[in-house]
Amino acid sequence: MIEVSAPEPRELATPGGVLVDGVDRTFRVRRTEVAALAGMSLSAAPGEIVGVVGPSGCGKTTLLELICGLQQPDSGLVRSDPAALMPQRDLLLPWATALDNAALALRARGMPRAEARELARPWLVRFGLEGFEDTRPAALSGGMRQRVAFLRTVLAGKPVLALDEPFAALDALTRIQMQGWLDHVLADEPRTVVLVTHDVEEAVVLGDRVVVMSPRPGRAVATIAVDLPRPRHRTSPEVLELRGRALEALGVHS
Repeated sequence: MIEVSAPEPRELATPGGVLVDGVDRTFRVRRTEVAALAGMSLSAAPGEIVGVVGPSGCGKTTLLELICGLQQPDSGLVRSDPAALMPQRDLLLPWATALDNAALALRARGMPRAEARELARPWLVRFGLEGFEDTRPAALSGGMRQRVAFLRTVLAGKPVLALDEPFAALDALTRIQMQGWLDHVLADEPRTVVLVTHDVEEAVVLGDRVVVMSPRPGRAVATIAVDLPRPRHRTSPEVLELRGRALEALGVHS
């Protein structure tokens, strides 16, 4: 559990929750102070997927690192059950196979290599990577690399996943395919997810709620509930209507 003192601390109701309450975070760049977040608040209930959208530089990555305990706020409250971060780049080891890259999360938990490989192997099948266990990253497609990276994040065994633009580097068609794949995986393996993305449609298609952030210093300016059945189709009137609301909150007219 990550905890930072605050005047009126609140409790997480059940495991797998996230609470960010009135958080400020400022960095010193050379001799200048840069405020990344100011009064940022966000919550995610256990098993909920929260999409976070906002302009570049508004502190979205900082928010995820706070949730994962990689940074501490200057003020405010951050409470999260253990969280695993999936960064924008897949960061796969180029000399290691897909199986060994996925098993790294288990090795980091102290598991012997042979045992980690044995435990990770059936997961590659579930993640659509059967037959590529011994393939190195250079020979994998972009979508396959992201699947390995996501599997590594899942195998970290944390109830909260912090995903930072997981599909940003993919072409448009592969990104759409991966969004559908992720929706299916999370239906089978539920986690609490905070998903940072520049793609408003992606946030609506995957999220239970969408939190819209302001320009830096970032704070939440709108929260949009996505009460739609899954799977969702990006061209459906309901998705387009919610997309329009999110874009309006961002100050963009669709």
